[in-house]
Amino acid sequence: MNRLCNFDAHFNRRSLLGQGLSVAGGSLLMTQIARSLAAAEEAGRDRNGKVDPSRPKNVILLWLEGGPSQLETFDPHPGGKIGGTTKAISTSVPDLKIADTLPQTAEVMHLASLIRSMTSKEGDHERAIYNVKTGFRPDPTLRHPSLGAVICETDKVTSSSIPRHISIVPGNEPGRGGFLGAKFDAFQMGDPSNPVPDLKSPVDDKRFQARVDDLYDHVEKEFRRGRLQSLETNRTLHQEMTDSARRMMSSEQVKAFDVKEEPAAELAKFGDSAFGRGVLASTRLIEAGARCVEVTLGGWDSHVTNDTLQRLACEKLDPALASLLKRLEERDLLDSTLVVCGGEFGRTPSINPAEGRDHWPHGFSVLLAGGGIRRGSVYGATSADPKLDTKTPQENITDMVAVEDLHATVMKVLGIDFAEEIQTPIGRPLKRSEGKVIESLIG
Repeated sequence: MNRLCNFDAHFNRRSLLGQGLSVAGGSLLMTQIARSLAAAEEAGRDRNGKVDPSRPKNVILLWLEGGPSQLETFDPHPGGKIGGTTKAISTSVPDLKIADTLPQTAEVMHLASLIRSMTSKEGDHERAIYNVKTGFRPDPTLRHPSLGAVICETDKVTSSSIPRHISIVPGNEPGRGGFLGAKFDAFQMGDPSNPVPDLKSPVDDKRFQARVDDLYDHVEKEFRRGRLQSLETNRTLHQEMTDSARRMMSSEQVKAFDVKEEPAAELAKFGDSAFGRGVLASTRLIEAGARCVEVTLGGWDSHVTNDTLQRLACEKLDPALASLLKRLEERDLLDSTLVVCGGEFGRTPSINPAEGRDHWPHGFSVLLAGGGIRRGSVYGATSADPKLDTKTPQENITDMVAVEDLHATVMKVLGIDFAEEIQTPIGRPLKRSEGKVIESLIG
C-alpha cells in the first residue's frame, strides 16, 4: 500500500474525481466511493453453510450519539439519590440487571458483556466523539483514523465490489480514514428503506461507456502527470476508485443495502425506524463482505427532561440491538462479528434543575458482544451513592477502563497488532493504540 499521502492531495483527488465522473454519468455515489471504497473479500462459508473460521472478524458499531445515560440503560441504580425514575430488571444472566428501558435486550444479555467503568478526559461532544471513535484525544497536528479505517487498512484482501467501511444514517462525525487516507473514510448512506442514490447511470450503456472512455483518455492522462501512483498497479488512486465505483454500480452485492428484500416480519423485529433498518442492513452488508458498519442513533443529549428523552431513544435501540444479537447468533455470525454499542460519554449522576443530566465522561457504559468477547460478564462498576461534589470523580469507579484500553481490547480480538508502530505521512511513528488489553473481557 502506498502510504505517501497528505490531506491536500486527497482533497484534490476527491474534487477531481467528482468532476470527472460527473462527465461519466456519476455524481454523489462516485464522490463517496472515491473517499471510502476499499474492496474486501466476500463472506466465506464452508460446504455446510457455516462461516469459515479463518474469515476475518468484522465490527458492527451501534453509535449512540449525544451521550446515553448509563443510569437509564446499562447501569441503573434505582431507589437512591441518583437513580431517577428508572427501574432495574433481571436479564438472562443471573445477578445482572439493566434498566427497564431495555426489556428485549435484557433477554439476550447472555450473548453480551458490559463495561460499566469507561472513563475519558473529554467532556465536549466533538472532542469526545473523536476520542472514542479513534482511541486518541484530538491533536491539531494529526487526524487519527477511526476503528473502521484501521480494520480496513490492515485487511489486504481485495475482491469485493462494495465498500468495506460503511456509515448508515451518519451523525456529525462518521468514521474517517485520518492519516491513512480518504479512501478509508466510511461510505455514507441514509435510511436503508431508500435505495442507494446514483447506482444507475442516467444515460444508456453505450453513452455511459463513451463518457468513461473520454474520462480515461483525457482527464485521467492529465491527472496522472506529477502525481503519486500505486507501486503495485502503476495507477493513481483516482483511477483505482473510479474502477471500484463502476464495479459497484454493476455488482449483485449492492442488494445487501436493500432491506426491503427481507420478510416483513424480520423488518418488524428491528423496529420501524431508520436506525432499526440500518441495524438490519448492517448484518446483510457484513455477510456481503463489509468489514465495519456503523449505525447512528441520536437523541441522547438530555440536558432537559432526561427521563423522557432517554426512554424515547431506548424505544429505538432496544428492538434493534436485541434482534441484531439474535440474528447474528442464529446465522453463526456472532463469533466472527464484534458488536460495539455505546456513545461518546455518559450522563451525570445528579439531576439538574431542568430534570436533565449533563455530560459525564466518568464511569459510562459500553456493551460488547461477539467476536471473541466473553459472554454474560460485567467489567467495572460505579457507585450507587457517589460523592457528587468530589474533584476526583474517578474515586466513584471500580476498575476504570480508559478509551484507549477499549480500542486495544477490540483490536486484539479482531487479530490486529495494536502495539505495532506505523509511519504517519510526516514520518512520525505511532502505535495503532496506546491502551492495554482488558484480558478478562476476552473469552
